[in-house]
Amino acid sequence: MRVNTEESTRSDGTGPGGLAGPPRTGLGGRGSAAPGDAEKAAGLRRMKLLALVLLIVMAIIFVFAFALQRQYPWLEYVRAAAEGGMVGAIADWFAVTALFKYPMGIKIPHTAIIPNRKDQIGASLGEFVETNFLSEQVVKDKLASVDIARKAGAWLAGPAGPERVAKEGAAFIRGAFKILNDDDVQAVIEGMVRRHLLAPPWGPPVGRLAGRIFADGHHHTLVDLLVDRTVDWVRDNHETVGQLISDRSPQWVPQFVDGLVGDKVYLEILKFTKAVQSDPQHEVRRSIDTYLNSLADDLQHDPVMIARAEGIKAQVLGDPEVRELASRTWGTIKAALLTAVDDPHSELTMKFKAAVHDFGTRLVVDPELAGKVNAWIGDAAGYLVTTYRSDIAGVITETVARWDAEETSQKIELQVGRDLQFIRINGTVVGALAGLAIFTVAHLVFG
Repeated sequence: MRVNTEESTRSDGTGPGGLAGPPRTGLGGRGSAAPGDAEKAAGLRRMKLLALVLLIVMAIIFVFAFALQRQYPWLEYVRAAAEGGMVGAIADWFAVTALFKYPMGIKIPHTAIIPNRKDQIGASLGEFVETNFLSEQVVKDKLASVDIARKAGAWLAGPAGPERVAKEGAAFIRGAFKILNDDDVQAVIEGMVRRHLLAPPWGPPVGRLAGRIFADGHHHTLVDLLVDRTVDWVRDNHETVGQLISDRSPQWVPQFVDGLVGDKVYLEILKFTKAVQSDPQHEVRRSIDTYLNSLADDLQHDPVMIARAEGIKAQVLGDPEVRELASRTWGTIKAALLTAVDDPHSELTMKFKAAVHDFGTRLVVDPELAGKVNAWIGDAAGYLVTTYRSDIAGVITETVARWDAEETSQKIELQVGRDLQFIRINGTVVGALAGLAIFTVAHLVFG
C-alpha cells in the first residue's frame, strides 16, 4: 500500500491524484495563458480527483475484504475485484503520468516521454503535417470542394463586396503614394521612356508603319483634304494671286498687262487644282504616292534618312524634354488617382465598383469562368505547397524546439489530460472486472 500513500512524492508535488494547482501555461518562458486554460485546469483537477477517489475506494474495499474473507468466504470475490481494480488504476496512472513526467520523481527509463523527446515529437509532427496535409493533391482537392470562385463571386456581386474592395483599394493606393518617392518614380518613368522610346531608332519602325499606311491607301484621305483646302484657297484669293504677279513683273510693263497676266495665271492655277481635285488618278496624286512610298522605304534602309530621323528625335525629345515629360506624367497620374479614390462618387470609383460587381456576377453565372478561376487558385496553391511545404512544416519543428520542455509537457497535459484521466478510471473498472473474472475461473477450476 506504499504506492497509495506516497502520492505526494511526484516531481511536481502531486501523486496519482494530481491535486496541485493549474500548470504554468506559457511556452518558452513567456508565461502566456490561452483563453479557457483556467477552466481546463479545473476540469483536469476534478478528473484526477475522481480517479484518485476510485483508487482509494478500491484500496479500502480490499483492506476490509482481505481482513474478513476467512469469516465470510464470499468476500474473496470482492477482494479479488478490489485487488484487480487497484492494479489497473496504478498501472494506468503510471502509463498516463509517464507521458508527461517521471512517476513519483523516479527517473525510470522510457518515462517523461514528452519532455525528453520534445524535439523528436516536433520533428515527427512537422513531417506528418508535411506528408499528409501539405500535399499538392490534398490542397487542390480541398479547394475544389470549397468552390472558392463561386463563393467569392457571390460576395463580390453583393452590395458589400464592391464597396469593401473599393475601400481597401483606395487605402492601398493612398498608402502606396505615401511610401513612393516622387523623384524615384519620375526616374523610373524617365528610364522607361529612354529605354523604350528614345533608345530604339525611329526611322525603320516609322518607315514600316508609313509603308503599310501608304500601301493600303489610308493617306488618300489626307491628300484629298489638302487638295480641297488648296482649291478653296485659290478660289478665295484671286486678288492675292494678281498682286503676286504684279509685284514680280518688270516696272516697264503696263499695269493693264499685269492684270491680264494675273487673271490668266489665276484661272490656270484654279483649273489645275480643280483637275487634281476631281481626278483620283491625276499625275500629281501619283507623284505624291511615289514620293511617300520612297520616303517610307528610305526611312527603313537609307542611312542618311535614318540619321535625319534620329536628329529630329534628338531635337524634339532632348534631356530637358524627357525629364519634363516624366514629371508631368507622374504628377498627372498621382493627382488623378488621389482625387478619384478620395471621392466615393467619382467616375473611377463608380466604374471600379461596377467592374467588381460584374466580375462577381460572372463568377456566379458562368461555370466556365468559375472553373478557370478555381483551377488558377488550385494551381497557385499547389505550387506554393510543393515549393514551400518543407519551410511551412519546418515552422512546427522549429517552434516546438524553442519551447521549454517542462512547460510544453504541462501545456499538452492541460489540453488532453482530462480525457486521459478516463484511462485511469476505465483501468480501475476493467481491472476490477478482470480480477473478479480471473479469480472466479481459477476458483471453479481448482476449487
